[in-house]
Amino acid sequence: MTTVNTKLNRRSFLKVSALAGGGMVLSFSWLAGCKPTPEETLGMPKEWFELNSYIKIGENGAVTLYSSSPEFGQNIKTSMPMILAEELDVDWKNVMVEQGNFDTNRFQRQFAGGSQSIRQGWTPLRTAGATARAMLVTAAAQTWSVPQSEITTASGILEHKGSGKKAHYGEMASLASTLEVPEKVDLKARKDFKIIGTSKKNVDVQQIITGKPLFGLDYKVEGMKYASIIHPPAFGMRLKSFDGDKAKAMPGIQDLFTIKVYNEDFVRSFFDVVTFPELLVIVGNSTWEVFQAKKEVKVEWEKAPESNFSMRGFGGGEPSTITVPEGLENTVDHRSKMEIVAKNSARVVRRDGDPESAFKKAAKVLERTYTAPYLAHNTMEPANCFANVGDEQAEIYGPTQWPEPISAALADRLGLPKDKIKINLPRMGGGFGLRAYSHHLLEAAVISQKIKAPVKMVYTREDDMSYGIYRPTYSATYRAALDENNQLLAFHVKAGGIPESPLHANRFPAGAIDNYLAEGWEIPSNITIGAFRAPRSNFIAGAEQSFLDELAEEMGKDPIEFRLELLKRAETNPVGENNDYDPKRYAGVLELVREKSNWNNPPADVHRGVSAYFCHNSYVAEVLDLKMEGSTPKVENVFAAVDCGIVVNPDAAANMGEGAIVDGIGNAFFGELGFENGAPTKRNFDQYRMIRQKEAPKNIQVHFVENNEDPTGLGEPLFPPVFAAVANALYKATGNRLYDQPFQPKLEEMSNLLM
Repeated sequence: MTTVNTKLNRRSFLKVSALAGGGMVLSFSWLAGCKPTPEETLGMPKEWFELNSYIKIGENGAVTLYSSSPEFGQNIKTSMPMILAEELDVDWKNVMVEQGNFDTNRFQRQFAGGSQSIRQGWTPLRTAGATARAMLVTAAAQTWSVPQSEITTASGILEHKGSGKKAHYGEMASLASTLEVPEKVDLKARKDFKIIGTSKKNVDVQQIITGKPLFGLDYKVEGMKYASIIHPPAFGMRLKSFDGDKAKAMPGIQDLFTIKVYNEDFVRSFFDVVTFPELLVIVGNSTWEVFQAKKEVKVEWEKAPESNFSMRGFGGGEPSTITVPEGLENTVDHRSKMEIVAKNSARVVRRDGDPESAFKKAAKVLERTYTAPYLAHNTMEPANCFANVGDEQAEIYGPTQWPEPISAALADRLGLPKDKIKINLPRMGGGFGLRAYSHHLLEAAVISQKIKAPVKMVYTREDDMSYGIYRPTYSATYRAALDENNQLLAFHVKAGGIPESPLHANRFPAGAIDNYLAEGWEIPSNITIGAFRAPRSNFIAGAEQSFLDELAEEMGKDPIEFRLELLKRAETNPVGENNDYDPKRYAGVLELVREKSNWNNPPADVHRGVSAYFCHNSYVAEVLDLKMEGSTPKVENVFAAVDCGIVVNPDAAANMGEGAIVDGIGNAFFGELGFENGAPTKRNFDQYRMIRQKEAPKNIQVHFVENNEDPTGLGEPLFPPVFAAVANALYKATGNRLYDQPFQPKLEEMSNLLM
């Protein structure tokens, strides 16, 4: 049992107010609401209230939890209520869950990203549930004139065994709402969990499979217009002129005009990324009519000059000037620039010992360079947003992982106070980091204000894929110094990209090697980039873990044993003080995956690779088996070991892990976006290769380390290790190491040479 203070910060964590029709309302800074529609629950209370940021208990014992964190498939809309229900001691079938809307006055963090939702909600959610339970117990004790310590709770029932008295929560909710919130409450010990650690189905599953409106694209109002944008065909270009007369003459088309997305003097936040600040907009009576008319607009583009804007960093603070270079960039030029910069001196991020001297006296130096291209997010749901902007208020309904940053941009651009802008949060048809950048909400709002009518703005797939915001292109060079006995003397990583470096200087193997050097570099670009599932880790993990495998082979060691030796050193005699991982937990997932995959006795007909990585506060190790069918690799099995602390919803967690693994395999083999004269070379799925169902692994096993650690990240950590597991298995299968992603083109080239 753990005792916690209910007041966790400067805000009052919990407040209580009475419902007119009886019942208790528990104000909670992570939750918000609309109206419930569950099945197999208690009926609705006689009076029901829609109050933002509240947990509600009706007079009949029903409980409604309104989830504030945006949902895009990571299942937090189910898992977060499970945490609350556990401490509340309520029957899960009597819990109703609804998505809340954006409200900074009540919520501290309405952000789905960084695999942090469960981690950051863990203690607040438990505290909210436990506090409600404690107040209900107090109400029952006063009503029955018995000691609180003699009252037990279970499945929403209060009981005093000595007197035989019982009541469901709703019967005590009205009195409980008048009581003082206790300053401290006791949280359950893990051994007493009844809901956490059990598998519950997605609370939206019935709506999803029956096609009920949940997504931004589903939202409609009577009389709304439809709009789509036309943006420059290449990065480094801007609008010069257009002729839209033919398009405007087409059936259903209302207007054609340009918009500026931001005001010129607006200071952007870190997530206010807009690729093209001026757009051409076409408005009509249906999406189909608008899309057809777009094809008839004659547009003249010109090269854009270098430009600047002000932006605050991720943590806020004073703004800095961001320069957008001029020019039309090409993938060929990107590669040559990265090769040149990678050979020159770079910014030293970490240095342990004297790596330069160690390399000079080395008997052998192993050096390898790894690269990866730009990647597009390719969410199933293209960018879209409904907006209805009036003179005094605005309503927005669109997919976003983080509404708070765009709210400031909306207020500035629309000239409205923030509290007059309502942002509703639909379920998203994919996110992967892309929807943290909510330019589409701003664009729709500006269009609505311009036409003085409600509007649904929708991107075509080509718009969505060619707009940005991409995973950067990266390069990393690793070097290892070995002595005459093949022992490791020094380790050096120099990593960079366009336009950011993927380097995580304080992660493994930092802390395990006496002489260690980490350097980073960047090359400016006008191609807009942003968070992509496990930012930076999604490349550097593959490079690092591929190099460690090759280094282990050079040293004559088993790849898992080699990693465990390094981790043992980091545990018993660490180098430096800034190592951001726990070597014991890191080693734990390697040992677990070794056991679960039967590493030392693999099937005779498969080739296997291993990889492990720490990111988003979690540890993952993966073993991947593949076989070659002619020149085509087929992934047979993937074994994953995960230490993400306590697992709230096991089936949902395993599903998320499986999805990350399949996504990683697909990107490792096929993911690639190139540029010619500033234009993306792939604009739809007929060109941009995604993994197909027949290419997915035949068997995926996700195993979780059992411990009492608080939950950490899960949506992203299983993604980065896959790339190296694929590469290391391919080496075993082909005898050739692959250093440049994606791997499939190289495999085809190798096959052609053998024919």
